[in-house]
Amino acid sequence: MPINSITDSEYIILENIYAQDRRNLSLKQRDLAQLARTSLGMTNSIVKRLIQKGWITAKKMNARNIRYVVTLEGINEIIHRSYGFFKRTIKNIAYYKDTIDDIIHNVAEREIKAVLLLGTSDLEFIIEHICNYYGLSFLKSADRNILSGGIDDFTMVFFAEDVQYSAGEETENRIFISRLFLNIEAAS
Repeated sequence: MPINSITDSEYIILENIYAQDRRNLSLKQRDLAQLARTSLGMTNSIVKRLIQKGWITAKKMNARNIRYVVTLEGINEIIHRSYGFFKRTIKNIAYYKDTIDDIIHNVAEREIKAVLLLGTSDLEFIIEHICNYYGLSFLKSADRNILSGGIDDFTMVFFAEDVQYSAGEETENRIFISRLFLNIEAAS
């Protein structure tokens, strides 16, 4: 299911209005626009739509300031959307785990002894766990220059999302997680 940027902005605005009460703040539309990364005009339209849906109310504080408050229906919507995001995240993690497991399983069968994660990745814990499962050494480094020192054929390299790569750099023993994501998203 493609993510709709307007509904994402709607959710971000709704969630931040809800959070303002807990932090004892009063967010203005300009603040909400910055948080949602939308224009002031788009934010104004979203706020009006949230009021029409009954998810927030607007209370006039004085001639220039309005305070937005999330209604019970708005809280229910936040819970509903949070649960949906959570379910999608868990589904994606399971899919990423299965894909990475297949790759590392094939690596282990080729008698490669170690997996190097170059850079930082939110998937580090999955890669490390699967390496341990298959009895492979798990190494990590933030220094790309480690490759110039000569990584042997007995090491598989995962390039994390934050590592830049050049065309033709991907080989059987070098996988770019960002490309893996593209392949996974294209398959689903």
